[in-house]
Amino acid sequence: MRRVARLLSFLGAAGIVFGLSKVHAASIAEPAYDFTGSSRFAWAVAYVVLLWIASYGFGLPELPRSARGAALSAAGAAIAAAVGVSVIQLLVGDALLPRFVVFGSALLVVPLEVVLNALARQGRSRGEDRDRVVLVGSDEELARLRVDLALIPERPAVLVAHLSVADAAPAGSARPVIDTVLAESASVVVLDRTAQADEEVVSQVAALHESGLRVRTLVQFYEEWLGKLPVGELERASLFFDISEVHRARYARVKRLMDLAMGMVGLVPFVLAIPLVWLVNLAGNRGPLFYRQERVGRDGTTFEIVKFRTMRAVPDEVEVQADWTAIDDPRITRFGDVLRKSHLDELPQVVNIVRGDLSVVGPRPEQPRYVRELSASLPFYGMRHLVRPGLTGWAQVKYGYAGDERDALEKLQYEFFYLGHQGLRFDLRVMGRTVRSIVGAEGGGR
Repeated sequence: MRRVARLLSFLGAAGIVFGLSKVHAASIAEPAYDFTGSSRFAWAVAYVVLLWIASYGFGLPELPRSARGAALSAAGAAIAAAVGVSVIQLLVGDALLPRFVVFGSALLVVPLEVVLNALARQGRSRGEDRDRVVLVGSDEELARLRVDLALIPERPAVLVAHLSVADAAPAGSARPVIDTVLAESASVVVLDRTAQADEEVVSQVAALHESGLRVRTLVQFYEEWLGKLPVGELERASLFFDISEVHRARYARVKRLMDLAMGMVGLVPFVLAIPLVWLVNLAGNRGPLFYRQERVGRDGTTFEIVKFRTMRAVPDEVEVQADWTAIDDPRITRFGDVLRKSHLDELPQVVNIVRGDLSVVGPRPEQPRYVRELSASLPFYGMRHLVRPGLTGWAQVKYGYAGDERDALEKLQYEFFYLGHQGLRFDLRVMGRTVRSIVGAEGGGR
């Protein structure tokens, strides 16, 4: 239902914009004109796309949990799109679209998105119990899976039963795996590595598979349902996938061109933000305008990342000894907190993108000393440095801040998933999720 709601969201916005445009061209404009044969048709298409991007950024149609939340999100998206096209018209100096179309569409999109949100929420409520999971594996994997399912999954699932390999062994007429699946009305059986190696478990699962039940290895389940790799399989799984940025030259070139284009566009708001941030800093965040810090980039080379400063100005030697940055770090100034929550502190990194230090999407770069610490405890950690680090990334939108080594390991599971599925479509997906994170004041990142 959520996919249907998304499609109807786009088609509905198109229908509203084109319908109002036709009405204006035929009945309101003097003299009347042919809408489809005019330049306004192309701008109407652009407005439809802008409405869809704004709606997606505000989490529509599926993320709001109530009709009120959907109405507020829809109003925010409609206002953002209307203001966006109005600013473009102001800069161009021409009424590219009539106000009747711009503001009429903004008004009609709100009730449409509320209805589609109700449709999407119905699908979600039915889907929450759709995937009932039986895990056959160790107690350690059980504990990890319970924690991971409590995070933000890509597909809703509930763990209904667990069997150790010993518990799953047949005894007489009892077939524990089959009996448990039937008793719990399970829809997915997940096998960890030890269960996959046990012939008695596999024979029972084979019978279930023949009856139409879905069977997944632990790695497959994590990838499809959670968008990450299981921590116990990181080192082993890291050997068995290609990395597009390394192994597919065409993707690497297109990605770099896309980075350059977005970086050049991002330079405009960055330059416009400099005087504003500088003026406010005089009152509430005295000190240098920019904060520079050494980070580890592609192939282990280091570079200097640039941000608007958000913490109290301190000597360099004090900063070097600072601990991991926390979300509520006491060193953050009041205006610095505003910059962080709005993500404006990240804006100067468009310079890093243009220079080639950063990509728009990739693993977030870390400080050299953290990289040394994590590489010592996680032998496979260095794989993340095979690609250019990113301004945003899959780990950022799925997990957010890394406050310690445990969090870094958690984020590494998402980063390895990104490395194994890297592609332009996935990059665009991460960008869309980032927009949602910013609009919803969620997520984070070092």
